[in-house]
Amino acid sequence: MKLTHIVFAAAAIAVSALGSAPARAGGLIYELKAGVLAHDVPDLWSRFRRETEAVDVNIDVQLSPSMQAFFGTIRPAIGASLNTGGQTSIGYIDARYTYDGPSGWFFSTGLGGAIHDGNIDRRDPDRKALGSRVLFHIPIEVGYRLDAHNSISGYFEHTSNGYTQRFNEGMDR
Repeated sequence: MKLTHIVFAAAAIAVSALGSAPARAGGLIYELKAGVLAHDVPDLWSRFRRETEAVDVNIDVQLSPSMQAFFGTIRPAIGASLNTGGQTSIGYIDARYTYDGPSGWFFSTGLGGAIHDGNIDRRDPDRKALGSRVLFHIPIEVGYRLDAHNSISGYFEHTSNGYTQRFNEGMDR
């Protein structure tokens, strides 16, 4: 079974469990987000060749355990960016820092690890050479909370091995 299928099944189970459980204070899930990302955006952090154009469906779950730090909150987050065109998909886990600003604006960033189902080396010329199966995951998000349950945001994520391996083409979404 491909990593994409495993991550998608786990995300579907988490979403269905969330949907069947009433929201309550003290629950495990703090926030559930879903969105669409441009796959392998060129000329950002990863300046190597590009995988074919496609979109990624992103599912992101921030968990309730938290600690206060630097005027914000740090929470664990798990998620996946699943490619719709048969290219590289990832599953990740992060420590996510969120600062809630005035009037509903927020900023979030994090650091964590990701696993992927893409290339490690350059055998397939249509896919990036990511160098290792385990990568660093760096998300950045800026958004606006519409109300207590809804928000809209711009989200960016970078995955790479941080030049710990021979190949490190990285990927930006």
